[in-house]
Parts: sequence; structure tokens; C-alpha cells
Amino acid sequence: MSVNEEERPERPSEVDGTAHLFRALGKIIKVLRRNAGLSQAELAEATHCSEDLVSSVERGVRTPQPDFLVRADPVLGADGVLIAAVDDVREALARARVRHPDWFQDFAKAEAEAVALHYYEVQAVPGVLQTPSYSRFLFENRRPMLDEETIEKRVADRISRQAILDKWPTPTISFVLEAAVLLRPFGGPDVHREQLRRILDVARRRTVELQIMPLDGQEHPYLDGAFTLLTPRGRREVAYTEIYGHARLITDPELVRQYAERYGIIRARALPPRESIDWIEKLLGEL
Repeated sequence: MSVNEEERPERPSEVDGTAHLFRALGKIIKVLRRNAGLSQAELAEATHCSEDLVSSVERGVRTPQPDFLVRADPVLGADGVLIAAVDDVREALARARVRHPDWFQDFAKAEAEAVALHYYEVQAVPGVLQTPSYSRFLFENRRPMLDEETIEKRVADRISRQAILDKWPTPTISFVLEAAVLLRPFGGPDVHREQLRRILDVARRRTVELQIMPLDGQEHPYLDGAFTLLTPRGRREVAYTEIYGHARLITDPELVRQYAERYGIIRARALPPRESIDWIEKLLGEL
């Protein structure tokens, strides 16, 4: 989701304590791991996941999925503490599918259930790649201003969508980001570096294709704004656009075909995934 999703007013369904739950669980897991004398790499190996996942969960960047909690509990000697949180996590994830603003709920539901997702972004890092700090900065600078409680809940809503990156089987996922998106130091140097590291974490996964559209390209097939292509399970591909908070879920086959064609050409003219990773690493090294 782009920064434009912020334009609609707050809804009661957006307000709950999910962000606090996930941050608290991350802190508990970190303490348990250290008490058990394990490194993040050792916990990752014992729970059959990546070290990056463990690090992100402990920092509150990613949601601790129920299956991870079940595997981690005996490894960390938690005596059922983490397993006891599984039902609460499942409930929080279920709420995340319906607590988004009413105008965004159709897309959020389709995104959570999709078998294929393709994101093209021109303004800011897509919501499913944002760190909490980056997301919070965007909401803090939104006008008209939001109160602190609303900001916390909207950050939680946005971060909760990232559960799709950890699903198995993982949907087909690709991103094309305009280079300008990553050159903007939203939030300052520390937030910028953390956000770039997060994007690198996702880009290096074998389940994700991420490409950068360089600034020096002489031709561009589409300059009208960000869009997302998604394929719901058992249904045809659809397109989603959002301009100043006005969301549009496009189902007309001809219009969807046009967006798919544009995306294909954009991908062909963007840097390949390996070169895109190198580009981000070089940018990070220069900061």
C-alpha cells in the first residue's frame, strides 16, 4: 500500500492492541533465547527458519507466526509460554484482515488470500516491505495530522500485512521499485538504512523477485502511478490502484490485461534481480 492509503478517516475497526502484542512477543523471545544461551542463527536452525526471520521477529519488524511459536517454545525452554500465545496471535492475524479502513478491506482480503502478487511503486516503499519506523514516519507526517494512538494502530495494520511473505506455500511475489523510492531518506539516516536492509532481506529470498527501475532509463512504459496485480485463489487476476486515498479494485479483463502488459514491460526494462540487489547494497554502503 502506498502513502495515499492514509487519506481516509480513522475507523473503529482499525483500533486494537496488535502492535503491542507482537512487539512484546519479540522481546520475550529475545530474552528466552539469550537465557537459553542460543544465538539467532542457532534458534533459526532449530526452528527451521532463517536467521533474518528470528532477528526481525525479535525487533518487532515481522509477525511471529503461530507455527514458529510452537517450534520455538521447546527449543527455548519456554514451558508453554509461547504456545499459550498462539491463539491470541491467530486472532490478531484474523482481525488484521478486517480492521483496515473500510475502503481498503476488499484489497486487504484479496492480498492475504492471493496466490500471486506483483507490486509496482513510484512514491514510497510498499507497505508489505516497510519497517515499523519507516511506516510510522509516513503516518506522523501525514496531513491532516493523526493522534498517537491512531498512528500506532495504522502502523500495526500495515506491518500485519507482511504475513504474506512468510506463508507456505508462498504466493508468487514480485516487486518493481522506482530507484527514486529508495533514494528518498524518509525518517532520516538510521530509518533509511534500516529500511534498505529490510528490502535486501526480502530481495534475497528465493520466494521473491525484486527489481529496481533505474533513473537513467531513456524509455518508460508507464508514468501514471503505482499499482498492484494480484491473483485470488481460483479466480482471475485483478489490478488495484490508489490515488489520494481513492482505491480502485479493477476486475474488467481488458483493463487488467493492460496493467499486466505494462508490468511485464516495466520488469523487462528494470534491473535484473541480482543487479538490483547489488544496486541496493551499493546505495547502503554509501550512506
